[in-house]
Amino acid sequence: MSKLEKLTIKDWSESDRPREKMLKNGISQLTNAELIGILIGSGNAEESAVELAKRILSHYNHQLNAIEKQNVDQLTRFKGIGEAKAINILTALELGKRLQFSDQKKQKKITCSKDAYQSIAYELSDLDYEEFWVLFLDRSNRIISKSKISQGGVSGTVIDVRIILKAAIEKLASGIILAHNHPSGNLTASTNDLQITNKLKTAAEVMDMKILDHIIVAAKNYHSFADEGIL
Repeated sequence: MSKLEKLTIKDWSESDRPREKMLKNGISQLTNAELIGILIGSGNAEESAVELAKRILSHYNHQLNAIEKQNVDQLTRFKGIGEAKAINILTALELGKRLQFSDQKKQKKITCSKDAYQSIAYELSDLDYEEFWVLFLDRSNRIISKSKISQGGVSGTVIDVRIILKAAIEKLASGIILAHNHPSGNLTASTNDLQITNKLKTAAEVMDMKILDHIIVAAKNYHSFADEGIL
């Protein structure tokens, strides 16, 4: 084989072929590199698809959610990854993310902080900038709707109490759950987080509404003001 030819899965020994390994042992037995190797199909002149996948994973510290945050242009910087392969990788990761949250999004009644987190995690997980969302609930703590209130930068976003209360009145909400993310990964509530929560709590009580919780999302974890007894 010419040195300039790409190493495809068909060129490997049968024991090293991830497709054959999947058929024989089941897809759960494949490593992340092997799964990505199947997606891209071929490597470059020096690496097989799986070897290339291992290099990509290593570059992102073996964190799939870090790869998920990349765009097509960033992935095509790896030799052997063209636009089509980059699209395949990002599409598969997005499908996995949607599958992860598909059942959780069916949860309509909020009974604990975990329910609240699962209802907003898809929107807020893995963002590299801050967003502020609100869940509007009826008297039975069932979700009426959820809305993005604002979007900011890496370190914060501006919150307007009037916008939140106006939306809550229009939706005839009895309960409100606040949620925003920390791109830094730090789950600790900032002074501003505490101030805006208290401000909204006081204003909501005047309108006969209740702030039930404030969820801070960081990657795959969350912090609940209600669980900490802050509210």
